[in-house]
Amino acid sequence: MYRAGVTAVAENLKESPLQSVHRAAGARLIPFGGWLMPLQYQDILEEHRAVRDRAGLFDVSHMGEILVLGPGAACLLQGLLTNNALLMEEGQVIYSPMCDDDGGVLDDLLVYRLGCEEYMVVVNAANTARDLNRFRSRAGEGVEIRDLSGRLALLALQGPLSEGILSALAGPALPGCYRFARLKLAGVECIVSRTGYTGEDGFELYLEAGAAPLVWNALMEEGEGRGLVPAGLGARDTLRFEASLPLYGRELNEKTTPLEAGLGRFVKLDKGPFSGRDALVKQAREGLSRRLAGLSMVDRGIPRAQCPVLAGGRTAGAVTSGGYAPTLNARLALAYLPPEMAPGDRVAVLIRGKECGALVVPLPFYKRRV
Repeated sequence: MYRAGVTAVAENLKESPLQSVHRAAGARLIPFGGWLMPLQYQDILEEHRAVRDRAGLFDVSHMGEILVLGPGAACLLQGLLTNNALLMEEGQVIYSPMCDDDGGVLDDLLVYRLGCEEYMVVVNAANTARDLNRFRSRAGEGVEIRDLSGRLALLALQGPLSEGILSALAGPALPGCYRFARLKLAGVECIVSRTGYTGEDGFELYLEAGAAPLVWNALMEEGEGRGLVPAGLGARDTLRFEASLPLYGRELNEKTTPLEAGLGRFVKLDKGPFSGRDALVKQAREGLSRRLAGLSMVDRGIPRAQCPVLAGGRTAGAVTSGGYAPTLNARLALAYLPPEMAPGDRVAVLIRGKECGALVVPLPFYKRRV
């Protein structure tokens, strides 16, 4: 989880096109993925609860966007991603890990099929340069790779009231889940997808960077009477953690496979060759040596990343993400544990040298009411 700190001032950090808006709102800014981004505007728990109960507006312009064009675009994606890009329809969004040859996760991505031979790939901020190089190195004739990251802003409107707020500005024809539409908000052309990273219904808006303050202010004005609040990366992390959504660098990395992370539904082993397929086929055949599991603390103590997890007095794994879950009023953790461990099994988390009891519990911790 993020720790409170003073407003960061650092050189060589990229700034969001909404930087002046964040400063005017009194946001606490921190370095994140090479960017200076808002951690919080008010109390993180208040922002968290607002998204669960009403709506929150996030600036996630630090995410990278890569355009893949040409007659070989789909085949390039098919060879890089674990999910099946060839089955995508125009207007569809898919989630997919991208693996190395050993099956380790290099990044987890969103892919938008913009047109017949045109795709937009959304990557994690810290991985943008590496992912861009990987796409360019694998692209053959008939494929063009463009970096859109500096041109675009990305806003995320999340929460149960987000649909009403957005439809008041863009009209009722909003996209369905993991679909997108080209809509105008405050006169600005946006790609609007029904995606997010909070466990709630919500939308993500891609638009030209220079227009971001106009659209941000229009959304905040429309949502003012509905309890919309600006929300920072602190609440984004607590929300995704409650929903058990993986974070690259925590649950996902090059030493972790998507099968271990519980992302098997996004791994299409029968689609043909792709990076990491042989290793993943072997792992699926031989069985997992560990898997991502949930923990609920029985004893006092807040589990944090890298805390050892003990079973029978021996180290069984380690916490990847942990903390207090406001919606559930519980102290929870995600950890990689042996696959034979099941909900109800008792373990201990080593917190500051003290063994604190915990129970293995099912994932996800939180699932929204539909």
